[in-house]
Amino acid sequence: MTDPVAVGQTAVDQLLGVLDLEQIDEMTFRGMSPPVGPQRVYGGQVAGQALVAAGRTVDPERFVHSLHGYFVRPGDPSEPIEYQVENVRDGRSFSVRRSVALQHDQPIFFMSASFQRTEEGLDHQAPTPPDVPAPDDVPTMADRLSRYPERLGIWGQIPRPIDVRYVGEPGWVRPGDRPADPHQRVWMRFDGKLPDDPLLHACAVTYASDLTLLDSVLSVHGEVWGPGGVIGASLDHALWFHRPFRADEWFLYDCWSPSASGARGLATGRFLTIDGRHVASAVQEGLLRRVGD
Repeated sequence: MTDPVAVGQTAVDQLLGVLDLEQIDEMTFRGMSPPVGPQRVYGGQVAGQALVAAGRTVDPERFVHSLHGYFVRPGDPSEPIEYQVENVRDGRSFSVRRSVALQHDQPIFFMSASFQRTEEGLDHQAPTPPDVPAPDDVPTMADRLSRYPERLGIWGQIPRPIDVRYVGEPGWVRPGDRPADPHQRVWMRFDGKLPDDPLLHACAVTYASDLTLLDSVLSVHGEVWGPGGVIGASLDHALWFHRPFRADEWFLYDCWSPSASGARGLATGRFLTIDGRHVASAVQEGLLRRVGD
């Protein structure tokens, strides 16, 4: 008999353990992957850990406002990941760090992140999407997975720290079951209480941002992941943080794809709180290739 999959606060606490890096020296940290997971390190995990490493070298009065990262090699989840941080600059208002993730002395991911002290200035945002159903009015992940037991795969084994609720059809349904849609919208929240540290909430959203973003490229075509559909991998990832938020409260991940060509797809998304505040934006390009049945 297999152990039950961790959910709720237990899964959140396990993720907090993954993000709690071991400090080797002033600018070097070590991270581990969950004991059960995909065959390669999940991109949101390495990006989140790289941001943890960078953030721990910055004055806590300065908050991350942007990050730009590149995935250069697949990570091995059975091996530790070393994060080396470079202090690029500490100015009067901004601090910039470069964080490199290494395995076997080779980079698997690198990131530049910028941190800013709190300032006042102009404030506006684009209109929120109309007529999006509330989180309680869309199916839970468990509801959706029950319709596709053959697609359960790794989702039936790994912890689920995030409550993910798709407004439309997800990309892991059977081929032919997904209507084309120019937008993919997903309600998310970390399914347990997180500490109050703003850096940790930014790292949590960084972790979550890689879950469904590329799926918006497939959504334009009504395509799905896996046999009879498409396989993919993240190439680069960027995030901007606009306003304070909590990752353990509902946010809408509103995603769309402006372009796809040359076996690559570009996806962009915005994070909106349940009361409509635009708190973060994401852009990602991914490698996308068709596979047979």
